[in-house]
Amino acid sequence: MTKFSHIDDKGNVKMVDVTNKLLTVRVAKAEGKINMRPETIAGIKDGELPKGNVLNTAKIAGIQAAKKTSGIIPLCHQLNLSFVDIEFEFKSDSIWIRSTVKTKESTGVEMEALSAVSIALLTVYDMCKAVDKTMEISGIKLIEKKGGKSDHATGYRPKIGVVTLSDGVVRGKREDLSGEILADGFLNSGCVVDHRMVLEDGSDQLVPMIYEWIDSGVELILTTGGTGLSPRDLTIEVLESIFESKLTGVEQALHAYGRGKVKTAMLSRLTAGLVKGSLVICLPGSPGATRDALEVLIPTIFHSFHMLRGEQH
Repeated sequence: MTKFSHIDDKGNVKMVDVTNKLLTVRVAKAEGKINMRPETIAGIKDGELPKGNVLNTAKIAGIQAAKKTSGIIPLCHQLNLSFVDIEFEFKSDSIWIRSTVKTKESTGVEMEALSAVSIALLTVYDMCKAVDKTMEISGIKLIEKKGGKSDHATGYRPKIGVVTLSDGVVRGKREDLSGEILADGFLNSGCVVDHRMVLEDGSDQLVPMIYEWIDSGVELILTTGGTGLSPRDLTIEVLESIFESKLTGVEQALHAYGRGKVKTAMLSRLTAGLVKGSLVICLPGSPGATRDALEVLIPTIFHSFHMLRGEQH
């Protein structure tokens, strides 16, 4: 059964929490039409209708509606819109209205685009109802959406390996929570995660194991732990010694997301790079850091495998 994001476990409505989602540029476009008599269309074009300029009024109404969407639809988030536009296209017996809405936020603007079209159409109806009783509004729909994780959606899922580096986990003093979080996160996204290992901090088994995993077909290896500031936290130094090239963009994205949540993220160390055509990403050992990494990496990181194969991107 489909689980709705606006319904909690008790069946009550809730607002989706987007606090930890990435800020990205988001665009949505919608359209709809209003059928009317050709004589009414001619009157709109010639500016002869008694209520005044129909299209200018409808455009202003549509822009206002986009900005007020969160006040009309209860569970919509209040967004800082950076652009709203309304366009009109005349047909012989109808007017098509199309909206474009943009923002840089943590959630999309589909409802804002649909609100803009809907209210613009209703405004045209209101402006023309005295002279045309045949009008009919129809075809309101979303026609384009850009931004957020959906932009990088791909059906490809790499084979995953997860390594935890922690003296405490090896000695049984703590659970491998971070390794479990990473493995579950990639499993839930459709990946095969059949390589798992727990090693002591600074283990000399790390590099040979990575090469062995890559030779067996593992395409993305995630390590967690051994990135702190103590003398035994050597994971980054070890991994960077075998990187053929670094993925600085991945590092920057992970750091930026963490700093946006907690100030102490500035003290975190991490790295990412390529080894024999496979991706290796080294993450801090805290459960919070691994949860944050999943938000950043999935599904965008999957797109990198198309790039590695030289496919269009």
